[in-house]
Amino acid sequence: MKRFARLFQEIDESTKTSVKVDAMTRYFADAPAADAAWGVWFLSGNRPTRLLPVRRLAGWAMAEANVPEWLFEECYTLVGDLAETIALLLPETASDDARPLHVWVEQLLALAQQPEARQRDGVLEAWRGLRGTQRLVWNKLLTGGWRVGVSRQLVVRALANVSGIDEGTIAHRLSGKWDPTAAAYQDLIARDTRDADRSRPYAFYLAYPLEGELEELGDVAEWQVEWKWDGIRAQLVRRGGTTYIWTRGEELATQRFPELVAAAESVPDGVVIDGEILVWRDGRAQPFAQLQRRIQRIKLTDGVLREAPVVMLAYDLLEEGGVDLRRQPLATRRERLQHVIPSAVIPSASDAVIPTPSEARGRDLEFDFGDGAAARLARGGDGAALQLSPVIAATSWSDVRDARARARDVNAEGLMLKRRDGAYGVGRRKGGWWKWKLQPYAVDAVMIYAQAGHGRRAALNTDYTFAVWDNGALVPFAKAYSGLTDEEIRELDAWIRRNTLEKFGPVRRVAPIHVFEIGFEAIQPSSRHKSGIAVRFPRILRWRTDKKPEEADTLDALRALTFAGEQRES
Repeated sequence: MKRFARLFQEIDESTKTSVKVDAMTRYFADAPAADAAWGVWFLSGNRPTRLLPVRRLAGWAMAEANVPEWLFEECYTLVGDLAETIALLLPETASDDARPLHVWVEQLLALAQQPEARQRDGVLEAWRGLRGTQRLVWNKLLTGGWRVGVSRQLVVRALANVSGIDEGTIAHRLSGKWDPTAAAYQDLIARDTRDADRSRPYAFYLAYPLEGELEELGDVAEWQVEWKWDGIRAQLVRRGGTTYIWTRGEELATQRFPELVAAAESVPDGVVIDGEILVWRDGRAQPFAQLQRRIQRIKLTDGVLREAPVVMLAYDLLEEGGVDLRRQPLATRRERLQHVIPSAVIPSASDAVIPTPSEARGRDLEFDFGDGAAARLARGGDGAALQLSPVIAATSWSDVRDARARARDVNAEGLMLKRRDGAYGVGRRKGGWWKWKLQPYAVDAVMIYAQAGHGRRAALNTDYTFAVWDNGALVPFAKAYSGLTDEEIRELDAWIRRNTLEKFGPVRRVAPIHVFEIGFEAIQPSSRHKSGIAVRFPRILRWRTDKKPEEADTLDALRALTFAGEQRES
C-alpha cells in the first residue's frame, strides 16, 4: 500500500504528463506482480463499487474521531469528498502497516460479505494501521470514490516503458475484460506477443479536434473525408467462426445487436472492422437517444428491435485473414474493406426473426458519397445491417466546408478528416485523424442549482444546473460542469456560498441571477425530463455577465430548435 499511495500522491501533485508516466513506470518496475495488477486496474479507471453504506462509514468515523454529527457534516460540506473528510478527521496513528496493496484489496473485498460488527472491526483496523495518503487511498477504494488523474493511454505508455513491448500490443492486451491477477499482469508484459484470446479487439484510434485552417493540412487529395456520426464507436471481431462486438468503452455488447451478429455470418473469418453503430430508419441515421433505447434495456423486445433497428457503418479494416493491417496506409485498408463488406448483409425479412431497417423513401442527398454500396445505404438502406461508411467526394477544401455546413441534413455531428497514407494508431494522436464538428446549438440560461465537483474540485462548487423561462417560471433543462476558467470558478464558488437560498444534501439552490451561454450538440423531445427537452453534451460556452436573468431564453426557443430538427427528419 505504501508504494501505491506514494504513486497516487505523485500523480495528484503534478499536471505534467511526463511526470505521471515516469512515476507509473517506477511503480510497475518495482511492484510485485500481484500489486502491479491492481495498480493497472485502478489506474485504468476501474474502481470497486461502494461496498459499505455511507452512513455506516460516517458513523464509525465520527465515533473514532470523537466529533459530533453537525461538525462532521460541516467538514464534509467544506471538503466535498467523503473519503478525504474521514482521512482528515481521524486521529493520527503511530502504526505503519507494511502489508502490500493486493492484501489490502483482498481485505476490502471480503468486508462486504461480513456481518456489520466484523465490518466495523475491519475498517477501524485499517484506519488505525494506515497513515496519511495511505489512509486516503484506502478510503477512496472503500467508498467507491476512487479517481486519479491519468488516462488509460498513459498507463499503456508506462507499461511499454517497463516491458519494452510496443504500446499497441500492450493496449491490445488490455482491451476488453482484464482481471487484476498476478498471472494476468505477467501475461500483459510477457515478451511473447502472440495473443491467445481470439475475442479481444484492438485499441481504438481517436481523433483530435481540428486545429487551424483546413489549408494548413496540405492537398485535399491527401485526405479521406467522412461524416462524423453520433453513435457508438465499435469494433466487430470475427474470429474462429464467432462474432464479438466491442464498444469503445471496452464493453462486450454482442448480445445488444443481434442484427449485426446475423450480418457478420457472411464476413470472412479473421476480420476486425472498426465503425459506428447507429439506429438507422427510413434511410437515415436517427438521434442518439434512439440508440439509448437499445443500450439501456436489459431485455430487447421485438418492439424495440423493430422501432430502433441498427446498422454498423464500417470505416476501417484492422485485421484480415488474421493479419494485423493497422500499419498499412488507410487507402489500402479502405480498399480491402470494400471487398469484405458487400457480402455482409442481413438475411431477408422472410428468413430472419430480427427486423431489417426500413426501406428508402427515395430522398437523394446532395452529396457524392463515392462508394456505390454506401450511397445506397445513405439514401435509404437496402436491408444491410453492415455497410461502408460514406466517403465524401471533395476536390477542394471549399467542397469540404460545404459538406460540413450540411452535416445536420444527414444527422451527423460534422466531419472526420483522415490521412490516406496514415496508419491506424493507438489512442489519441495528433496529425493522422482530425474531427471537425459543427458549431453547437446555444441558448442563454440561468443557473439555479450548484454542487461540489470531484477530485481537485471537491472543495469548489463546479457542477451547475441551468434553466430557461416558461410562463414566468424557470424550468431546468441541462446540467454542465465544464467551460469556465479556474478564476471564474473561484469567483462563482464564492458567490454561490454567499447566495445559497436552500440546501438539499450536497445541492445548493442559489439566487437566479447569473446567465450563461450553454452549448450542446443535439436536442430532441423527451418525456423523461421536466422541460420535455433532452440535450446532448451540454457545456458552458461563456458567462454572460452582460445579461440580466430576465433576458435568458425561453422553453419555446428550445422547442423551436427541436422542431427544426424534426423538419430535417421529414
